Amino acid sequence: MNIRVGMGYDVHRLVTDRPLWLGGVCIPHSHGLLGHSDADVLIHAVCDALLGAANLRDIGYHFPDSDERFKGIDSKILLRETTALLAGHGWRPGNIDATVCAQRPKLAPYITSMQETMAACTGLTPDDVSVKATTTEKLGFTGREEGMSAYAVCLIERI
Repeated sequence: MNIRVGMGYDVHRLVTDRPLWLGGVCIPHSHGLLGHSDADVLIHAVCDALLGAANLRDIGYHFPDSDERFKGIDSKILLRETTALLAGHGWRPGNIDATVCAQRPKLAPYITSMQETMAACTGLTPDDVSVKATTTEKLGFTGREEGMSAYAVCLIERI
């Protein structure tokens, strides 16, 4: 088979005194996401989708939160390393389709920057990277603004 599809999901808690990173873009907000790395929930979901498509386990396997090398790491580095790992196994990303679930802030003004940033990390064009944002209509942990989540689907192709 020359193509595969993978699905990724991630969730992080919102806290004060941390910057909010989504899709490799720092977004002005009163809260940021808590995690061992920069907690970029969108990039983490994309990494999991890419790794899953290549049957290479998940982001926690390759970049464990028990490893101090990854403490505070920029998730764009993780996305570039994930792309390189795929290449080492004969795969390249074909496209990315992702959704961020966040009650606030409104993400529409940052979508293009997220697409451009993730495209640059994966060797894709911005046209190959779809990013959408949705709220949960004030329902659940996202609606209560306790955290954010992201879903991603990626196609990979044989090199």
